[in-house]
Amino acid sequence: MTEFVTLDGGRIACDVIGEGPLVVLSHGMGTGRGDYRHLAPLLAGAGYRVVNMDMRGHGESSVDWPSVTGKAAISRTDVAEDLLGVVRHFGGPAVIVGHSLSGGAATIAAARAPELVAAVVEINPFTRKQRLDAGALFTVRLYRRGMARLMGTLVLRSPRMWRSYLNVAHPGATDDDRRHIEALMAALRRPGRWREFMKAGTTTPADAEAHLPGVRCPALVIMGAEDPDFADPRAEGEAVAAAMPDGIGEAAVVGGGHYPHAQSAGRVAELIVPFLREHAGRPLRQAG
Repeated sequence: MTEFVTLDGGRIACDVIGEGPLVVLSHGMGTGRGDYRHLAPLLAGAGYRVVNMDMRGHGESSVDWPSVTGKAAISRTDVAEDLLGVVRHFGGPAVIVGHSLSGGAATIAAARAPELVAAVVEINPFTRKQRLDAGALFTVRLYRRGMARLMGTLVLRSPRMWRSYLNVAHPGATDDDRRHIEALMAALRRPGRWREFMKAGTTTPADAEAHLPGVRCPALVIMGAEDPDFADPRAEGEAVAAAMPDGIGEAAVVGGGHYPHAQSAGRVAELIVPFLREHAGRPLRQAG
């Protein structure tokens, strides 16, 4: 069931399934809530009320939101405010699961409103400012392929390059992955949607990195071992966790590229469900 949450500046489209403690899922730039098509039912089946939302400007959410930056942008701070608005609407506190850009947004939401955020899960997050690793461009082929396509997308404003990036970011793509990628590209061809995607691509994680020391709730960082966005995905996940106060964050690595929650949903759920049981409150029921 799709529900539209009206916030200042626009509407957020959400799928709501399950009953129990609240878990809010938010995807990264250029995709949609379909990224969680396999993970959301697993979390709902474990006894949680799962709200799977489209980020502002993406999917079925509205376009042309005002940004806190005052510029034509979609920043992590913008998305953090949307996340908190969704949590308030559905009656928090909640565990926020954020992928990529939304991983950084989850950090900001947790630091700004600890009463609304019980814990965060960051999947392949862009939460720290990134520097191009010139050496790794020569030694890590996957990183080289990913960076070439990401930079080509943003510099050339090229949907073709984004399509090529998605192929690299879904290693060993299945028919399901390929159908999902085609659906994403079709969505980006809708009026105004590519412009919104580019707004997200113009921002940096500086705002999220600044909030890492202010996170007070438990945090789980999950990285795909074959993520082409990072020269060393494990090291990036550990660095995000280490930047939080001592004892707050932990990092784990699973198989898959930049979208392990889509490609390895079962393994990701094996990590998230015990984390939820410890930090989200008692589920109404348990799978199995």
